[in-house]
Amino acid sequence: MKLCYVNGKFVPPEEALLPISDLVIQRGIGIFETISTYQRKSVMLTAHLERLLIGAKNSYIHPPLGIGEMRDIIREGIEQLDGELIIKVYLSGGDVFDRVNGFTQPRFFVTYDALELPPVEFYENGIRLEPVDDCRDDPATKTVDYRKAFTLSPHDEHAEILYSPGGEITESAQSSFFLYVNNTLVTAPLSRVLKGTTRQAILDVARGIGMNVEERCPLLAELPQASEAFITGSVKKILPVVRIGTQIIGDGRPGPVTKRLSALYLEHIMEWLE
Repeated sequence: MKLCYVNGKFVPPEEALLPISDLVIQRGIGIFETISTYQRKSVMLTAHLERLLIGAKNSYIHPPLGIGEMRDIIREGIEQLDGELIIKVYLSGGDVFDRVNGFTQPRFFVTYDALELPPVEFYENGIRLEPVDDCRDDPATKTVDYRKAFTLSPHDEHAEILYSPGGEITESAQSSFFLYVNNTLVTAPLSRVLKGTTRQAILDVARGIGMNVEERCPLLAELPQASEAFITGSVKKILPVVRIGTQIIGDGRPGPVTKRLSALYLEHIMEWLE
């Protein structure tokens, strides 16, 4: 880690402290956002902070700062560092829970680290996902509780779990999921998954080129008919998926739709820099 913002100031990581009384430590109460930079500017910063505030409302956390103040802090940290960064913005539960008003004294803190993209071979060869008959407890909120992502993991550094409750695919542990089947791009609706910023960008560019799009849960039963699949996220952008469990997707290689959408995403990325 390169830098932290905590208790109202920027400090080196070794000087960043939270009291053990904070409910993010005591009870795992907290929400966060992960933001990447591109050409030294944050990607979709406002959208991320808007989602953070929605998550705060869902979690009864009263944020101590508004979007403008948080945006200024994040930009100031970027200016203090070199290279491309991964930025994580947190609101903890703080020390107080009021049964009427919720978490009224949360802590706002930010971490800055060097951006590390997935290995090149993941993009060239694709990755594997492991379906699990489970789902996140609160799909609409990006909480710090990633217990399931760790405990349900297939213990394979090249695989990520794919939430598939009752055979309906929602999202992966840290990403939005897309299936390309019957010439249609399919992804789960927002009633079932987190409102991914990259997810929305991909939907916009796909619709912009006239691609058929359906927002519904893809089914595990559809995988044999699917020609492509991929996951999206703020850091990974678009990562092709070539196997889900034991099922090979398409011909087992990243396909033309995934490659085209990846190229279009990069063509448009300048529009999302802040």
